[in-house]
Amino acid sequence: MGTESPTLQAMPAPAVAPAQLRRSWSQRWNEARNRLLLNGNFNRWAASFPLTRPIVNREARGLFDLLAGFVYSQVLQACVELDLFATLASGSQTVDSLAAKFALSPDAARRLLLAATSLKLVTRYSDDTFSLGPRGAMILANPGIAAMVRHHAMLYADLRSPVSLLRGVAPPTNLAGYWSYASSDAPASLDGSSVADYSCLMAASQPLVSAEILAAYPIERHRCLLDVGGGDGTFLSAAAACAPSLQLRLFDLPAVAERARARLAADGYGLRTQVTGGSFLTGELPRGADLVSLIRVAYDHDDATVMTLLRAIRRALPDDGTLLIAEPMAGTPGAEPIGEAYFGFYLLAMGSGRSRTRAELSGMARAAGFSVVRPVATRTPMLACLIVCRP
Repeated sequence: MGTESPTLQAMPAPAVAPAQLRRSWSQRWNEARNRLLLNGNFNRWAASFPLTRPIVNREARGLFDLLAGFVYSQVLQACVELDLFATLASGSQTVDSLAAKFALSPDAARRLLLAATSLKLVTRYSDDTFSLGPRGAMILANPGIAAMVRHHAMLYADLRSPVSLLRGVAPPTNLAGYWSYASSDAPASLDGSSVADYSCLMAASQPLVSAEILAAYPIERHRCLLDVGGGDGTFLSAAAACAPSLQLRLFDLPAVAERARARLAADGYGLRTQVTGGSFLTGELPRGADLVSLIRVAYDHDDATVMTLLRAIRRALPDDGTLLIAEPMAGTPGAEPIGEAYFGFYLLAMGSGRSRTRAELSGMARAAGFSVVRPVATRTPMLACLIVCRP
C-alpha cells in the first residue's frame, strides 16, 4: 500500500511541445529582463556602458514619444489648420512673412516652425528661412491625410477619458454620431445629411488605399466588380480607370448610393455602372459580379455582422467568383500599433467593430463558405492588407 504503482512508475514524463517550450523560454527571458529594468543600479550601468547605451537611449526616446505624442499631434493640427504646407510649397519664407500671413506674432510663428522642423514637417535653412519638409510634402501630396488630421479633433475629445470608454460608462461619443450607421437601429433609413460628412472623409482618404489594392491584384482579369460598402464610388472610379472593359456595381446605404451615382456619372462611368441602395442586414446583395470588393468595411462591425455580410457575399458570387477583403489589419509586422492601438481605440470610441488579424478574417471567410483564402502582399501593409477569397 505504501509503494507507488508500477504502472505509474513506468509512465514517461509528458512531452513538452516545441511551441510550449518556446513560450516558456520567452516568458523567462521577459521576466528576467523586467527584473533588470526595475533595478535602478542596472539602469544607471546600462546608460553608461558603451554597448548598451544606444539601446537605452533608443528606448528612452520611444518612451518619451509615447508621453509627448499628443503634443506632436497638436503641432501637426496647427500646421494643417493654418495650411502651412501649401504656403511653403512655393519655396522658403521668413518667420516674419509667415507670421503676417497667419496672424501670429513672430515669436509664436517661430515656435510653431521650430516644432514642425523637429518633426520633419518643415525644413529650416542656414539663413533662418523655412520650407517644406519631407513629411509636410507627403501630407500635401495626399489630401486624405490632412482630412484625417482635421477629423481627429473629434477623436481626441472622445478619448479624454479612455478608462471611462473601456468601462462602458462614458457619455455618447462624437464618433458614434459622426459614423451614423454604427449607432443606428435602421441604417438604411439615414438621409443624405446624416452620411455626407463621413462620405467626404472616406472619399478623401480612399485614393491611397485604392492604389495599394489595384497595384496588388489584377482586377482586369474580371468582367464585373461589385464594391460592397463602396461609399461615393472613389474605389470603383479608380478601378474603372485601370480596367476599361470592367463592368461596375456598387452597393451601399440608399443615401450613400445616391452620392455614388452622382459621383460615378460625373467621372464618366455612369453607363458602365449599376448602383444599388440597401442594407446587407435585411436583404440580398446584387448578383452578376464575378469580383466583390470589401474595402475598409469589416473592421467597422462586430463579428456577427461581418459573418452575415460574408455569407451574403458568398451567396451573391458565382462558384468561380472572387472576394477581395482589404483594410488595415491587426498584427501586421512593422505596423502593430496601427491595428491594435490606433484602430483599437478609434473603433472603441466609434462604438462598433474591431481590428482583426489576417488569420481571424481568413477563418471567418472560410466559415462563410470560401474554401480558398490567401493573403496577397501590398506595397504598404500599414495602409491596407489584402486577402483574396474564392469558393
